Amino acid sequence: MTEQQLIELLNDLVKQPHESEWVEFKLNFHSPEEIGTRISSLSNGACIHNKATGYLVFGVEDQSHIIRGTSFKAKSQKKGGEDLEHWLTSRLTPKIDFTVYEFDYDTTRHISLYVIPAAKNQPVEFLHQSYIRIGSITKKLNEYPEKQAKIWKKDAIPFEKEIAMDNLSAADITKYLRTEAYFDLMKIPYPSTQEGVIDKFIEDSLVVKNHGYAITKLGALLFAKQLKDFESVARKSIRVVVYKGKNKVETEREQIGGSGYAIDFENFLVWINSQLPANEEIGKALRKESRMYPEIAVRELVANALVHQDLNEKGFPMIEIFSDRIEISNPGKPLVTPERFIDAYVSRNEKLADIMRRMGLCEEKGSGLDKVIFNIELYQLPPLNVIVAESRTRVTMYSYKVLLDLDKKEKIRACYQHACLKYVSNEKMTNQSLRDRFKIADQNAATASRIIRDALTEGDIKEDDPESKSRKYASYIPFWA
Repeated sequence: MTEQQLIELLNDLVKQPHESEWVEFKLNFHSPEEIGTRISSLSNGACIHNKATGYLVFGVEDQSHIIRGTSFKAKSQKKGGEDLEHWLTSRLTPKIDFTVYEFDYDTTRHISLYVIPAAKNQPVEFLHQSYIRIGSITKKLNEYPEKQAKIWKKDAIPFEKEIAMDNLSAADITKYLRTEAYFDLMKIPYPSTQEGVIDKFIEDSLVVKNHGYAITKLGALLFAKQLKDFESVARKSIRVVVYKGKNKVETEREQIGGSGYAIDFENFLVWINSQLPANEEIGKALRKESRMYPEIAVRELVANALVHQDLNEKGFPMIEIFSDRIEISNPGKPLVTPERFIDAYVSRNEKLADIMRRMGLCEEKGSGLDKVIFNIELYQLPPLNVIVAESRTRVTMYSYKVLLDLDKKEKIRACYQHACLKYVSNEKMTNQSLRDRFKIADQNAATASRIIRDALTEGDIKEDDPESKSRKYASYIPFWA
């Protein structure tokens, strides 16, 4: 939001006849705790009153609505040694992506403004307590059960359908979105009229008719010329960091996406692959010039990070490259357990996934991770590792290791993923297929047998036919099959 847009927003807010459940004015800062309770109350109030956002404004008298200015610097304020914004975010449940602005209304009046998204599906709590404004007073929400019930019952608008920028003309659509990229990627002719372009964007929910036209968050995420023009999605930019060595002590270089995903995707993949080292150990299927990681696996894992991220969580898709691994992560916990990634498909952002598939940026439903695992086995890499922690999902692909260097857990995980790959390919894992996966010589079949036995003990796989007495011809399937 530009300074002029912020000034116009403030002028609109002070025209309100009085403070409300979604707008509050204050002159100066009193305490971090007070701001936390206000964010909770205004988010909940905005939800009840069908507002997309609530506003906490510093620098305006609450009774007269006269703009006085404030000495409070919201973006630089600390709580102890911690930035106030981060301190507040970590104490809100669920975490909401509020935005903090500071701007000068004129040469003598400074304003600090919190733009707060409405609660979705559940009340927003601060320090495990939810609040609501009653008139000009902030109260505990549980004292007003009928208001609390409205929040729980309200169907949330999907993130993709929310408005990123409103009150636009037809010309503004092509000003802020790279419309030609849509038609190039879809492989359809560019319309001869501006109306034809907008009609197609409306058809795919990238634009809606609102006050004039409005760009949805889906439209901005995919086709923004500059994501920074859309404050509600600007912090969802893809980031790539290359580290020196196996830890984060020293950063060599970093790349941050400036445009929408559809525009940046291919260029990012080229840049990521250019940062990956060549493979030092050569498997039977590889040439010496092969890169350490299969490009198709990198592509699919990056696409998954975009498609399956929780867009309502703070954070952004991130690719981190170390000397021995590549970590691809996204905000949010997965909708299915990591053990079922290969056979289950549940998309949190169905429209985003649909358009990216149609543009050829990612695979069809359910056909992505099996290709990742197939190529990991082809390149003789250790198994994928998926970690879910602190509302973030991280998938790690490791560089080549000989079998003897894999620990017991890695061998079991590789065995399980191999069994999954075989099962979704309508085949069964056997001692022979596992030997092929690890390139174990036939005379060392006992090594594969030990790995299978350990995976059976852990419960990751099971015998396809428990009644069979033959070990030589035994086959195995995943525990869930």
